[in-house]
Amino acid sequence: MGPIPLCVLLPVTVLAVVVTVTAEENTIDDQYTWPQWKVPLVRKRRTMPLSSPSFSAHPQPELSGTCGIECQRHLPSPSLNDLEQFLSYETVYENGTRTYTSVSVHGLNEVTVWSRNTSSRSRHKREVYGTDTRFTIADKQYSTKYPFSTSVKISTGCSGVLVSPKHVLTAAHCIHDGKDYLNGVQKLRVGILKEKSRRGKGGKGKGGKEKGKRRKGDKGKEEELENEEKGGKVDRKGRGKGKKIRSRRSVDSGKPSFRWTRVKQTQVPKGWFKGVSDGLAADYDYAVLELKRAPKVNYMDLGVIPSVKKLPAGRIHFSGFDDDRPGNLVYRFCSVSEESKDLLYQYCDAKPGSSGSGVYIRLKEPGKKKWKRKIIGVFSGHQWVDVNGDGMQQDYNVAVRITPLKYAQICYWVHGDSSECQVA
Repeated sequence: MGPIPLCVLLPVTVLAVVVTVTAEENTIDDQYTWPQWKVPLVRKRRTMPLSSPSFSAHPQPELSGTCGIECQRHLPSPSLNDLEQFLSYETVYENGTRTYTSVSVHGLNEVTVWSRNTSSRSRHKREVYGTDTRFTIADKQYSTKYPFSTSVKISTGCSGVLVSPKHVLTAAHCIHDGKDYLNGVQKLRVGILKEKSRRGKGGKGKGGKEKGKRRKGDKGKEEELENEEKGGKVDRKGRGKGKKIRSRRSVDSGKPSFRWTRVKQTQVPKGWFKGVSDGLAADYDYAVLELKRAPKVNYMDLGVIPSVKKLPAGRIHFSGFDDDRPGNLVYRFCSVSEESKDLLYQYCDAKPGSSGSGVYIRLKEPGKKKWKRKIIGVFSGHQWVDVNGDGMQQDYNVAVRITPLKYAQICYWVHGDSSECQVA
């Protein structure tokens, strides 16, 4: 066979290059796109009444004795029966009554199997180390607009996030200490930041702007804060310069106030209760509150992501109401240091009061160029973690991940119909 003419080789070479570049672009694009999951079904078996709780527990500023990522490596994987027991739940109603609902799980084998643990040797303690990298969102131009408007304050002293027009996701320990419900849960309320009412300017009256409406360019504040840090205007280790900028951002210019709403019912997974899941209790530190009335602000959808660390940016975001900045919404973003199937250790500065905040990321919607934020976890807070199961404890920032199973359960709590919760 003779030599191939150049006129034939060139088009073939160009085609190969185009195919390669297109494949690389698709791979990069996939990294920035929300994956679609077929999640298992969580269905109610039966509901039975229980005696009313005593509501005698007291809030804990931080948790201790938690079996963390390292400790859990030594535990056997839970069976289907175990998972069904952990995902069964209690419901407490505003009149103080309580029920127990057992569940069945279907289609678990159809879900993509996650590795039990992926680890990194990098470690950081929580609280605030070095320069405080939190941002106070005091200006109503931002704090009452999406995505910050999805953050709420719980009357027991925690934070939470709206995941439907009238459902709030928060940490279970903000409601129950593992043995009993907190003494404020019987009259539980949720506070939403709202602009002070002005006729014709967004109050309850007609003609006002829709409070939950997303503004064009609503991700500008997050990007502005991230870009400032990248550009050195906000220095993690330096002093003075970063603090001055933060104080200018925190100036009160029409500060909004809380509008409180009563909670109709509260649901907590049995996996959080003492003696049920033992070393896996930290994995079930989440609860859902149903409000008596919808607050008319936008909510944030739930999402499932196989690995946060493998994302191109590897960054998480959350906003809450830290105790040391009363009445103010506090936003932060940071990297994840280690993750397992159910837990995240991360670098974010935080103080008590921020527990229960919704941890979210931004990715593109499948088949679209539009970016969308979704909740991928619940910030559990500062915890003293049993590292190796031998009683030795270290303190870390811990967040509970939304797994396909937890997505199915929370979605069922919100919609009351598991058929609406088949794809995440």
